Amino acid sequence: MKNTIILLTGATGGIGRALADALAKKGAILVLVGRHLNALHALKNQLVNDEHHQIIEADIGTAEGRDKVNQHARWLGQQGTPIEILINNAGVNGFNYLSMRADDSIEHEIAINLTAPILLCKHALEWLAPTGLIANIGSTFAGIGFPGYANYGATKSGLYRFTEALNRELHGTQQCAIYIAPRATKTALNDARATAMNKQLRNHVDSPEWVANHIIRAIEKRCFATWLGWPEKLFVRLNQLFPSLVGHGIAKQKDIIDFHANTPQGLPVVEESHHDYS
Repeated sequence: MKNTIILLTGATGGIGRALADALAKKGAILVLVGRHLNALHALKNQLVNDEHHQIIEADIGTAEGRDKVNQHARWLGQQGTPIEILINNAGVNGFNYLSMRADDSIEHEIAINLTAPILLCKHALEWLAPTGLIANIGSTFAGIGFPGYANYGATKSGLYRFTEALNRELHGTQQCAIYIAPRATKTALNDARATAMNKQLRNHVDSPEWVANHIIRAIEKRCFATWLGWPEKLFVRLNQLFPSLVGHGIAKQKDIIDFHANTPQGLPVVEESHHDYS
């Protein structure tokens, strides 16, 4: 990673900050993309070799934001320092049953999680280094349809198939696209209800630092698909082969999921008795 020029979206989020910190310590030169300028400056200033890194204030959910990123990336290429790795890390999710979701929140989630990375990848093919790599950050929910995350799972599943197809399109070149799927991670994306549900279901919740280190390993190995965490990676495979078996296991958890999904956001979550549904 030393002196590798990396463009990272969603840089000021939980996983993004951990990735930026770990990559900077490895000697990478970062182009940090986020929506909030003050947060970007604060992140850049705390990184190793902060003077080497750049920031782009842009909302990649908009055409204007993506154009700002693309223009900067093209400019770097013109200077003889092209982007060598694009990490599409920006993402949003909302824990709610589909019937409870507002239409605009569904559209926003699709725009950030699926439309934006697809379009950034398309334009990256114009400015990415000849040996460049695209890493799309997905989710375990791409491989397991889980109640409360129907729309989120759809976006990450779509991103998985898109990455698979793009990587096959790049066959015969020195470029590649890979997909990395974390499981539940301790970040601000999870509200109190989701956090309480994961605790009650005894779902593993990883630290952003752990996830960041495994993302970097997957990038270094150029492994196409990496599912993080055990037993979640096993459940993904089981869901492919025996979906009814996984569905039966989730059905046993439905009462707990219902309780947390039906708790209004912003209200204290009072957990029911803890059950082991393994």
